[in-house]
Amino acid sequence: MPSVFITPAEAKALVERGAILMDIRGHDEWRREHISGARVMSPENRQADEFSDAPLREIDTVIFHCQSGMRTEKAKDPLIAAVRPANALIMQGGINAWKAAGYPVITDRRQPLPLMRQVHIVAGTLALCGTLAGATLATGFYIIPGIVGAGLLVAGVTGWCGMAKLLAAMPWNKRAA
Repeated sequence: MPSVFITPAEAKALVERGAILMDIRGHDEWRREHISGARVMSPENRQADEFSDAPLREIDTVIFHCQSGMRTEKAKDPLIAAVRPANALIMQGGINAWKAAGYPVITDRRQPLPLMRQVHIVAGTLALCGTLAGATLATGFYIIPGIVGAGLLVAGVTGWCGMAKLLAAMPWNKRAA
């Protein structure tokens, strides 16, 4: 079986010949930065009919990518199945490799940071500040990184992240696309 992994240069050449470029990152990530012409396929609903104007045929080619290539590599089999009978390919290195190759992307810095990056920033800030305050002011502040750690544990085990829900409700994340 031939490799399904291609370089950004190969992807660019195929897109110029009519291949469909599919971004499997979340809508928030796509709105902030994406490759021109790329369609977004939400992680929650990876069905071929979601992004195709007409049924896909054997002669069609769909190229999947994410930020770094890790998500597409992990989801390779379901992605290939979602576009059958079309030819499915995965761009190695994702949009990061595309940019490193010198190809342009569309960037909208007015869009908020992707939600998970916001969660990382807030969780890291709370853990750092709680630890510093506990070490310099009062030991009671050590409860803050403990609560953050417990919240991250719950999010990892259940898939439900209260901090992400709270941040998603913030006004800067309510902007129209």
